[in-house]
Amino acid sequence: MIFSARGDSRRGAGARRDNGFPAARTPSLTDSARAVFAVLAESGEATRPRLAELARLSKPTVSAAMAELEAAGLAARSGTAHGNTGRSAAVYGLGPAAGTVLAIDLGSTHTEVRGCALAGTVLAVRTTDDGIGPADAVRSVLEQLSGPGVGTGPLRAAVVAVPDVAAAPANGSKGTRSSPAPGPRPATARIASALDALGLPEDVPVHVENNVNCAALAELHEGAARGRDSFGYLQVGYGIGLGIVIGGQVLRGANGAAGEVARLPYPWADGQRANPEALEEYVGARSLLCRAEASWQADDGHRPESAEQLFALAAAGHPTARRMVDGHAAEVGRLAAAVTAVLDPGLIVLGGGIGANPQILPGVRAELDRLSWPTEVVSSVLGSSGTVVGATRLAVARGVRAVTDGAPA
Repeated sequence: MIFSARGDSRRGAGARRDNGFPAARTPSLTDSARAVFAVLAESGEATRPRLAELARLSKPTVSAAMAELEAAGLAARSGTAHGNTGRSAAVYGLGPAAGTVLAIDLGSTHTEVRGCALAGTVLAVRTTDDGIGPADAVRSVLEQLSGPGVGTGPLRAAVVAVPDVAAAPANGSKGTRSSPAPGPRPATARIASALDALGLPEDVPVHVENNVNCAALAELHEGAARGRDSFGYLQVGYGIGLGIVIGGQVLRGANGAAGEVARLPYPWADGQRANPEALEEYVGARSLLCRAEASWQADDGHRPESAEQLFALAAAGHPTARRMVDGHAAEVGRLAAAVTAVLDPGLIVLGGGIGANPQILPGVRAELDRLSWPTEVVSSVLGSSGTVVGATRLAVARGVRAVTDGAPA
């Protein structure tokens, strides 16, 4: 699953890459040290007794593992915890050599870049809303992560969420430990070019994932689907997409295209030819605005020029806007019914610029109830940040694996 990983194992302990980060040395750790590092990264901070409990290791084994991690700079004492009996215990966190990761939401109109520690702490954020381009946002975050006094070690991994299918290489090569095979690439040349233009460091493993899959992962762990191991995340905005979670895992499919509901045949009627992505064109925001324009009357006032304006008018009680929003909710409900007919997920989370708007929730529920068996439908609670939150989780997991496996994640 690695897009690029061209490290140089000949670098010394104090060497730094041209990008300003220390070289990512492959640590040689015992199994117990790897297990303790993984639970420490997940916890953020913990005492030795707590680490022993989480890693299911004896206290002497954890003490030896912590000594090993401290010597490698992968763990460090961060404070002291005081118990009810008056006893105190040292609290540990990740050390300065643990490193950092990048999470990038490479959207069609918006890009957000996050630099994070392996414990998940966000250290730097830049977006193209700041009036800069995607590559400048990446460069700015990299500069902050490698700046003086940060002490966050090597850049271990990067995850880029793209509005596209993340297609596996055609040759099927699995690669080797020292020379990993290329991982998924965007299926569309335009998105692939945008990825290449980010200027990511050449020696850092880069994983590419579909943006809706990332958002589904975020909903699973931090959003509306917490506590559920199977659900569908239906994103409706200018485009449509579906993130499928089965048994707590995001389903990617043989071609990396699971959930590409834009490819559902549409229209499906006598005398009409179904065209690729015609459903997305009909259910997406552009078509909604076109229908609103066709229905707008002279006495309706100023015609909305965006979906946001249309929904604002509907919320204020504008009759034509309300009728358009209700009609669109029914269309999304039919799409949800198609998803339910195939997956029976039990839960559908609505996301995206239109999908997450609470105004469409009643209409979606009503149409789904009419057409299919009982399925819970809720709105996303993460909003537009869902994709980068999911990409961050993936990046952190891959960064931790780079340390515990001693190889790129």
